[in-house]
Amino acid sequence: MNDARKIAMAEKIDQAFGGVKGKTVAILGLTFKPNTDDMRDAPSLVIVPDLQERGATIRAFDPEGAAEARKLLNIELCKDAYDALDGADGVVILTEWNEFRALDVSRVKSLLKRPLMVDLRNIYKPAQMAAAGFTYVSIGRATVQP
Repeated sequence: MNDARKIAMAEKIDQAFGGVKGKTVAILGLTFKPNTDDMRDAPSLVIVPDLQERGATIRAFDPEGAAEARKLLNIELCKDAYDALDGADGVVILTEWNEFRALDVSRVKSLLKRPLMVDLRNIYKPAQMAAAGFTYVSIGRATVQP
C-alpha cells in the first residue's frame, strides 16, 4: 500500500466510525504482514498516526510485532485481541493474522461499545458479519448492516 492509499484507508475508518474524534479504536495487526515482526512499510505506520491526529485513542494488538511497534508508535499495546477490543468503539483489522480469522464474533460484539468492524483485509464474509449483528465495512464490497 502506498501512503496515499493508506491515508484513504484512514479516511474510510474515520467515516465508518462517524468520525473518530473522542473514540477508542481497537487495531488488530500492526505488522506489514502476518507471521513476522516486520514493521517496514506497514500500513499501521501511516494509518495509526492519522487516526490519532483526527482525535482517536488507539488500543492495539499484534501477535508478534508489539516490541517493534512500541518503538515506532505511541499507542496502548494490549496483551491479546480481546483485551484490545474491550471498551473500544469499534475494531479495525490491518493485518490478516490467522488468529484474527478465528475470533469469537459473539465475544467481540460483547466487548465493543458498538458492533462495528472495519476489515481492511477482507478476512470475514459480509453476510456472516451482518448475521452476527455487526456493521461491517470492508474493501471493494458493500458495507453491511445487521
